[in-house]
Amino acid sequence: MRRGHRAAFIAALTDGLDVRDGTVAGEHADVPVRRYRAADGRAGERLVWVHGGAFSHGGLDQLESHAVSAALARRGIEVVAVDYRRVPAWSRFRDAPAGPLPGVRFPVPLDDVMTVLREHPHAWLGGASAGACLSAAAAARLAAGGEHGPRGLVLAYGTFHAHLPPVPPHIRRRVRGRHRFTQFRPETVRRMNHNYAGSRQAMDDPFAFPGGHAPRGLPRTLMVDADHDTLRASGEAFAAELAAAGVPVEHHVVPGSAHGFLDRPHTPHFTSATALIADRLTRHQKGR
Repeated sequence: MRRGHRAAFIAALTDGLDVRDGTVAGEHADVPVRRYRAADGRAGERLVWVHGGAFSHGGLDQLESHAVSAALARRGIEVVAVDYRRVPAWSRFRDAPAGPLPGVRFPVPLDDVMTVLREHPHAWLGGASAGACLSAAAAARLAAGGEHGPRGLVLAYGTFHAHLPPVPPHIRRRVRGRHRFTQFRPETVRRMNHNYAGSRQAMDDPFAFPGGHAPRGLPRTLMVDADHDTLRASGEAFAAELAAAGVPVEHHVVPGSAHGFLDRPHTPHFTSATALIADRLTRHQKGR
């Protein structure tokens, strides 16, 4: 898509919506946010939404942030999208010494998410891919500190474990022969996560990667995984860990979808997933 066409497309997503950019004063610096609600002022549940991008890419104009937020706002959900600070690009990262990596690393992106969430203590919290990890980790850290956490979590095709859990046969069958869906090999996930954590020691921190640790005190959780995605192994394992800890979990796999489908707003996968999220949040608001 040409730059001018993309700008027009992004602007059209918010026709009829009240969209406002702002900042929230954070621990390290101001955190940019974008608020979405229906232009008529109606607002139901509030969702703090965190985009993905391997912890190192993306932003408020990313479709996984902007298009998702606009689609949910049209369905009556008030959305606050978070532009957390991202770590350096990881695509050339191969390995690192045991010592800390320079630049922005964990817990800075997590601190930014928690800063915004504390401004909206009665909101839901959710995100996609790396944003799902940050959302689950923020809820876990608030619970561990005895702070008021989100009303619930919405986690889309996230990476929750420092190391990708073994990919079960039923997922292997879904990705076999689909080379564009197999970019998340165990070594790829390890490098991506190490690049975010910043050190081998931080890889074991439960607030960097909550998967594989006892998830105590987390709220009800809606999980939406991609069908043709090896990261689904982490999503399914985390859903099982939550259920074992007594957390109410609703887990869905969007048939035929690939990782990052929330970045593709003209697909049926995007439409069905955003409708599912809005429906579940609306049902909880009505007490059903």
